[in-house]
Amino acid sequence: MTDFSAPALRQSSETPARTMSGYVALLLAIAALAVVATFVPQVGDNTPLAVAMVIGGTLVFTFLIIGFYLLQPNQAAVILMFGDYRGTDRTTGLRWTWPWMIKKKVSVRANNIISEKIKVNDLRGNPIEMAAQVVWRVTDTAQALFDVDDYKAFVVVQIEAAVRTIGSRYPYDDFEHQEVTLRGNHDQVGVELRQELIARLTVAGITVDECGFTHLAYAQEIAGAMLRRQQAQAVVAARKTLVEGAVGMVELALEQLSAKDVVHLDDERRAAMVSNLMVVLCGERDTQPVVNTGSLYQ
Repeated sequence: MTDFSAPALRQSSETPARTMSGYVALLLAIAALAVVATFVPQVGDNTPLAVAMVIGGTLVFTFLIIGFYLLQPNQAAVILMFGDYRGTDRTTGLRWTWPWMIKKKVSVRANNIISEKIKVNDLRGNPIEMAAQVVWRVTDTAQALFDVDDYKAFVVVQIEAAVRTIGSRYPYDDFEHQEVTLRGNHDQVGVELRQELIARLTVAGITVDECGFTHLAYAQEIAGAMLRRQQAQAVVAARKTLVEGAVGMVELALEQLSAKDVVHLDDERRAAMVSNLMVVLCGERDTQPVVNTGSLYQ
């Protein structure tokens, strides 16, 4: 039976390169140049030794110059020989390797990227807009160069995919505060987003130091309706708190009146007093006092 499955990707791994300090090679290049300068005046006399020393010194000087390269802090050089990976040099300063070696520099500094705003459907199917800020850096230069085609473009695509995954995993908001939401649990969701990104970018030798959402809102087509819903729920919540407080105050007033034997009320007058107190405490406008000049039952 023929196996048509795709072959597994060969994972690269960073190894130290065998290079040397450029300052030693620089001294040799200066010495070669000095030899050339010494024997150049003697070339006019057709002295074989002078010609040989000038040609040899020039070749040595050229050979050494081609192998120089510079590395700044948090910068690495991937060394290739005829397409074969020979290691990564992370030592800063002036460096030297064989001239036939190809040097590809890779920055291992922290990079900051803010993704584009994308539209995502949350757990309840509501369209929302999301954007994320991610701080990433290369940890394995061999994987970054050889396991993906363009590691910077790979990061951008994976950030968008991770944002979509996290956005569809939770609801945007929950006014009953019974579940994890994108808006109410920003830190927790941010940690999960970082874990998702690290898992996606490991194949490229990249890690994520920090990430978070820079934009999180309902999409324009439902923003107005959701705003009215939020306002209505806020009003209901405020009314509920107000009624609970008013009931407690009325209950306390009746208990104090009965305990101190201030006045005796039958059930009908007690109900009327409760109704009046609730109107006073729960009304949106200030009440106007009315002085009763008659008896309690008039």
